[in-house]
Amino acid sequence: MDPQTLAAYDQDAAAFAKDWLGQPAPVDLQEVVERFFVRGGNSADIGCGCGREVAWLHTHGFSTVGFDASEGLLNEARRRYPSCKFARAELPDLRGIGTFDNVLCETVIMHLDRKEIAASVRRLLDIVKPSGILYLSWRVTEGADQRDAQGRLYAAFDPAVVQAELKAATVLLDEEIVSASSGKKIHRLVVKKPGLEIRE
Repeated sequence: MDPQTLAAYDQDAAAFAKDWLGQPAPVDLQEVVERFFVRGGNSADIGCGCGREVAWLHTHGFSTVGFDASEGLLNEARRRYPSCKFARAELPDLRGIGTFDNVLCETVIMHLDRKEIAASVRRLLDIVKPSGILYLSWRVTEGADQRDAQGRLYAAFDPAVVQAELKAATVLLDEEIVSASSGKKIHRLVVKKPGLEIRE
């Protein structure tokens, strides 16, 4: 995670949580999850923020752990959703978090230095079990990298960088849309990891 972005989230975690929870429900994201995620599969939300999606997944039958690099945001998530599980993990390493049938990473990787994006996408696919699903999205930034008023990084990068790391997987969805929740343009990919070979 970009250090300045992480510092912004830690410093103003309560304000960010209030803003996100005040946005319209991410019905487009929820519809995609309902359509593609492995039913009854164990799930991870990488970059879970204040826990909104973890809580939704939990109440819709997906046993989910939320991971984030920001201790401030994790504290908000634990306070707001005490029945859900949260832990610290940071891209690109995601040390020791195991593997999952479903992995959600919603609008996170644009906060990484461009040099870390390929390795992060590779690692996200690593933690998906065979025949599992990866949902990955990022906010689209045109031209050069940008920072917002809080100092958060929005990296500008070619989607081909991401797609190249997912070439071994089957692409189920690849689209640019305006998020129903944030109102920002995002690029969204859903891929299925190859299954285990069965030898006779």
